[in-house]
Amino acid sequence: MKHSGKPAYQILVVDDESSVRDSIRMLLQYFGHTVQTADSGATALAMLSPDRFHLVITDYFMHGMKGDELAAIIRQRLPGLPIIMATAFADELKSSGKLEGNVDRVLIKPFTVAELNEAVAQVMG
Repeated sequence: MKHSGKPAYQILVVDDESSVRDSIRMLLQYFGHTVQTADSGATALAMLSPDRFHLVITDYFMHGMKGDELAAIIRQRLPGLPIIMATAFADELKSSGKLEGNVDRVLIKPFTVAELNEAVAQVMG
């Protein structure tokens, strides 16, 4: 069900809020992507393997492992895997320097369908 002729990707969405996770999953599926979800950083890491996903979209503020920790571990394990960080705390994150080199794009919550689609297109080249 591709709507734009753009390539479809295998995307992992990580968020500890099920409503947010499901909303992002539905939007991405609408654009033709195959989406799997994880409710925590630990679950996401257990799902990751080489060539399984083209992209990870993770929330920043999650219980247990925060998104910046998850991104750092993904960078170590799968350095070429693009990562989008979705957060309502972008200013705080940028000033902390925690995202340097670990995420390809920060998406500010709440974001629009167009912003999500544009972020995916940008990080996937």
